[in-house]
Amino acid sequence: MHPLRQQMDDDMVVRGLALRTREAYLNSVAALAKHYRRSPDLITEAEVQQYLLYLLRERKLAWSSCNIVTHGLKFFYHRTLKRPEVEFVIPSARQPQKLPQILSREEVARLLESAPHFKHRVFLMTTYAAGLRVSEACALKVADLDSQRMMIRITQGKGAKDRYTLLSARLLKELRRYWVTYRPTPYLFPAPRTPDAPMNTTAAQRIYYAARDRAGIAKEGGIHSLRHAFATHLLEAGIDVHTIQRLMGHGQISTTMRYFHLAREHLASTPSPLDLLELPEPASR
Repeated sequence: MHPLRQQMDDDMVVRGLALRTREAYLNSVAALAKHYRRSPDLITEAEVQQYLLYLLRERKLAWSSCNIVTHGLKFFYHRTLKRPEVEFVIPSARQPQKLPQILSREEVARLLESAPHFKHRVFLMTTYAAGLRVSEACALKVADLDSQRMMIRITQGKGAKDRYTLLSARLLKELRRYWVTYRPTPYLFPAPRTPDAPMNTTAAQRIYYAARDRAGIAKEGGIHSLRHAFATHLLEAGIDVHTIQRLMGHGQISTTMRYFHLAREHLASTPSPLDLLELPEPASR
């Protein structure tokens, strides 16, 4: 590994950045160096700014992706190269606030039944039943299942936080059948050709898309749709938002509150202000 790359990675480890964040930041700096064909410490602030504009205007990079690149480059210049005076003039990472398309309960059931393999069906069922991020579902270990307390331990989820979420009785029954069939260890859902490594997230996305297409579901979104459905369906079932926040591992209650906009029963039961007005009946003609 190049000394600069190693130094940057060490700096990120010291500050507790998650593995996926570290990889994204390192890739951002590597792409910058490849673009200019020289070491990133020799690239000027003006050139970095031009590179970011290139990503936005010519590469048509999404605002969210450009934002990750920006943070990665800022970390490299501010922390690793120790140039705190360097400031990039970059458009803020604004993007249209689109609400995700939520799978109904019937659609989730169809999707699970459409998974072509038992292992895939159990994986998708676990992701939905526990409200997991795809990285969390892939990293689950057999030891994370606590059948006595009916809980699943999530180790070092987003933000390097541990938490517990639900282990439903129905899911536990399916997981026991799954364990008898496959005997996985230590990971609950190991990689196909590497039993001692977890399934990767790309494979997990492919499993979701295959089941979604077989079920004939046209709604957009990847496997994270199951996590959205988990939160929305709990809210529609009357579970309080603070409990959902803890199960989801949200740091801020505002993140969980957005599911109020997605809950069908909550919206349908809200009266229009017009219905609350006492208006005289129109005169008959």
